[in-house]
Amino acid sequence: MIDIRNIGYSYPGSRQEVFNNFSLSIKGNSIYGLLGKNGTGKSTLLYLISGMLRLKYGKIEIDGEDAGKRNPDILRELFFVPEEFDLPPMTLDAYVRLNSPFYPHFDRNVLNRCLLDFELPLNLNLKELSMGQKKKVYMSFALAANTRMLLMDEPTNGMDIPSKSQFRKVVASNMDENRTVIISTHQVHDVEQLLDHIIMLDRSRILLDASVQDICEKYSFECRMPGEENGDVIYAEPSLQGNNVIARRNRGTDDTMINLELLFNAATKGLLK
Repeated sequence: MIDIRNIGYSYPGSRQEVFNNFSLSIKGNSIYGLLGKNGTGKSTLLYLISGMLRLKYGKIEIDGEDAGKRNPDILRELFFVPEEFDLPPMTLDAYVRLNSPFYPHFDRNVLNRCLLDFELPLNLNLKELSMGQKKKVYMSFALAANTRMLLMDEPTNGMDIPSKSQFRKVVASNMDENRTVIISTHQVHDVEQLLDHIIMLDRSRILLDASVQDICEKYSFECRMPGEENGDVIYAEPSLQGNNVIARRNRGTDDTMINLELLFNAATKGLLK
């Protein structure tokens, strides 16, 4: 469990606080989507959870331990994949030998399976890879580390359409009941069928904090023809087929597939109440 209590943070030299008395609880054992517009604190929150940034005030605890102290017991069970990173000029085997001992549950078989799912060879020289290939390798290593908590910041940035599909497959196939994954993104279409829980942020405001199951029990996501927007519609956007709408779901009606972009736009307009 990640418990964030009344935190404050601002970047050095800035008078504007990214977070001001912000609180949030993440219970775990699910794939969380951390969504919001650019500049609303998504990436900053992941850096704070990982202990790589220091709070101005407040506390973040991971399973009762202060995240800011970067206790080795916590670090062994937490892996953070930032949006931008680089890998050293060495072979993958050398990289694994150097870094896998920090993660007691590391599984080379998982790494190999992820690389194959990403259509990458197992014998790699990291200095010869493109940025997109490096991202796939690093995410594969992160999943193979088998940490209880995995944080990913904009993981699909720079990926082509086939790679985004591979990403969803790789993450979904390596989830288990003891792992918590938090994915920060503004590219909602890339992850909407992967997520179990949605958190929408606007700096210190939480616009939405709900499971996908609860959202789909409460709302229906439909395409309706113009003139069919009844009193049950809370938000609508025009599309080529008609109007994409979020409506209050009636009892006895079938589940509909969540439309995260529509949900996000409704939340930012304060319509989800």
